[in-house]
Amino acid sequence: MKTLIVSLGQRSYPIYIGPNLIGQADLFDRHIHSSQVMVVANETVAPLYLDRVIAKLEGRQVATVILPDGESLKTMASAMQIFDELLRLKFSRNATLIALGGGVIGDLAGFAAACYQRGIPFIQIPTTLLAQVDSSVGGKTAVNHPLGKNMIGAFYQPQCVLADTTLLNTLPDRELCAGLAEVIKYGLIRDPEFFCWLEGKIEALLSRDAEALSYAIERSCANKAEVVAADERENGERATLNLGHTFGHAIETGLGYGAILHGEAVAVGMCQAADLSRRLGWLNDADVARIARLLKQARLPITPPAELDAEQFLELMAVDKKNVDGKLRLILLEKIGKATLPISVDVSLLKATLDDSVFNIK
Repeated sequence: MKTLIVSLGQRSYPIYIGPNLIGQADLFDRHIHSSQVMVVANETVAPLYLDRVIAKLEGRQVATVILPDGESLKTMASAMQIFDELLRLKFSRNATLIALGGGVIGDLAGFAAACYQRGIPFIQIPTTLLAQVDSSVGGKTAVNHPLGKNMIGAFYQPQCVLADTTLLNTLPDRELCAGLAEVIKYGLIRDPEFFCWLEGKIEALLSRDAEALSYAIERSCANKAEVVAADERENGERATLNLGHTFGHAIETGLGYGAILHGEAVAVGMCQAADLSRRLGWLNDADVARIARLLKQARLPITPPAELDAEQFLELMAVDKKNVDGKLRLILLEKIGKATLPISVDVSLLKATLDDSVFNIK
């Protein structure tokens, strides 16, 4: 087991990375200081892992909320189901929530924990690669709104993150590939050596080589922990973690939540960000091709959906948390391994990217 620390003073917490972590009762005992525990999971994950988690919570009052699976269910109505059960059972402000699932469950349960009685402790047990390397770390919690993804939420840190690598054994291939988009992102924004490593190890990751996956998770979490420790509430460097996300969120909202996986949309968005960076003179053609090639090798889409034209993209991108005073701001790349802070760009260049960012990579 590897242990990383997200250093946030009194709110610092560990990320545990390794196999069979949900079978270790001492990890739960270390971070649960209440007799009341609620586990939130979805209908896909619960049959696989819920009983194993509950077995390690012996001696406590344990309740469960099992929600339907899917991004389209990351709504205020789903959060209300958690609140309803907490209130029905008269759970106190010392109760602990456990988020057992992917990014949707982690965001929902974290949001509920942030809001219930103005904040109760919670633990993240991410069951997807994307959640293990990204959404479970850093304290971003939210629900979606029909007009924009993750627009209603709070910064609220967990007590710990249990990144149990054996949980990835049941992850569908498509979900594994979606998680690789966020892994590749860390190489693009701040870790060029990691990007090179990924180019050499992408087939090992796709074949679920345990050593390669463990290293990729650890390196990704280490990168994110450093960024979050330096800028918890996204006033500066943390915004770079959103490379490709403004484009990607527009795709998710425009197609309808759940029509495309988050990592798939981000992969397309990172290609669009790379294309726009080239138009600004920062990346060259070879850089853009290199980025698109790695994403394609990771079995991710690299071309925007035909259903969305440039005007629709611009309208959807206008609803973005990085925008200031109505001005669209984007994370771009000065080079592979170095992202910009949010910047405004010439609309004509952006439209050119939105119209033309089609990549024919072999």
